[in-house]
Amino acid sequence: MIEVFLVLLVLTGVAYLIIKNYHPALSLIVGALILLLCSIILGNPLYPQGKGTGLAFFDIFLKLKDTIISQVTGAGIVIMVLFGYSGYMNTIGANQVAVNLLVEPLKKVKSKTLFVPIVFLVGNLMSLVIPSASSLAIILMAILYPMLAGMGISSLTAAGVIAMTATVMPTPLGADNVIASGTLNYPLMDYVIWHAKISIPTLLVIAVTHYFWQKHCDKIEGEDAFISLDEVDLVNQKAVDAPKGYAILPLLPLMLILGVGITSMFIKGVTMDIFVLTVIAFFVSVLIETLRHRSYKKVQESASEMFKGMGQGFSQVVMLVVAGSLFTTAVQSLGIIDRLMSSVQTSNSAGIVTALIFSGATTLFGILSGGGLAMFYAVIELIPNIASKAGIDGILIALPMQMIANLARTISPVAAVVMIVASTVGTSPVRILKRTSVPTIIGILCVVILSILLLPY
Repeated sequence: MIEVFLVLLVLTGVAYLIIKNYHPALSLIVGALILLLCSIILGNPLYPQGKGTGLAFFDIFLKLKDTIISQVTGAGIVIMVLFGYSGYMNTIGANQVAVNLLVEPLKKVKSKTLFVPIVFLVGNLMSLVIPSASSLAIILMAILYPMLAGMGISSLTAAGVIAMTATVMPTPLGADNVIASGTLNYPLMDYVIWHAKISIPTLLVIAVTHYFWQKHCDKIEGEDAFISLDEVDLVNQKAVDAPKGYAILPLLPLMLILGVGITSMFIKGVTMDIFVLTVIAFFVSVLIETLRHRSYKKVQESASEMFKGMGQGFSQVVMLVVAGSLFTTAVQSLGIIDRLMSSVQTSNSAGIVTALIFSGATTLFGILSGGGLAMFYAVIELIPNIASKAGIDGILIALPMQMIANLARTISPVAAVVMIVASTVGTSPVRILKRTSVPTIIGILCVVILSILLLPY
């Protein structure tokens, strides 16, 4: 029982720190080191005889080193290069061009009725180009918000929809998809296809829900739902002089992935490597930039943003995955997983019960912390073992948990995207949460129901 008490105590402390906006990766690492130390004190060696440092205390930090190496040499390097490529696309203006191109057709939509669900769906499509929910919200508040206000759509409707534009798009370029597919031993495209089977219907349901819910809220709030544009603190977007053709560059890695995937159906032995294809896309973009500016030195300066972006990916995501993996190792070293699973293993519906427990915990954590992905990265390494003991496919736990982690932030008062939208419009986060609450809850229920109905057991 002491092991369970220690894990619950440390887990509570880590959760408290994350909810209070302490650095999630560092909080998890400290918690993991404490649990590893407890494991050694309780007589559980971290390495077999002759495999560690020879000093049990030093083995704790050797375990951290091994975890960093294993994550960076696996999915971590892919995440870093994807972040680097996105940073380079920002620098050369390609992301902004792509967003402007996607926004352009919206200007031709004359129906206020259709505009709300269309903006939501197009906004989610833009998340393929700009994966950060906060960054996307800032851009859309500058570009789309005035357009929506000009059409007579209420300020709170516009803000509520924009706050939810980065949710559950299926993409092989997503860091969470890369991590989950690798951990569950799924080919990336197969995992993304399963993702699409759940996420696309969910997005459509949320879009329809937005229309009815925002209309209902506007009817109740009346004129209070409108805020003058003069009162809105919009951030002016910098004008970019990049050619319109640059809109294709942010999607070039995705196009190469799909191209190689199709080719592999006809030519045996052709395999997809996201790192290689993204690097190819990077050098193609550098070549295009060189031909455009006719100055390789000038292009080199902007190209170095690739490496800065890789560093950002390492600090923001990879270290969070390392921290989660280390925490998982610490929990396993105390033998907690076997004890937890014994309580549901004898049930005929153990798989569904386990999936619901993880989905519920992710929802709660996401609301309290403003983002459930920290929890997702923390437990993803546990899922294959848990799923095996529950007699189900790990995807039944991982995929709904992953999607809910992205959805739950839109009903959290401390989520960055909610606070950004609320402060820009000049209203309280609670009023934004009222607009996002019902679509988000419907989306979470849709994810859970579709996962149980469609995902493999």
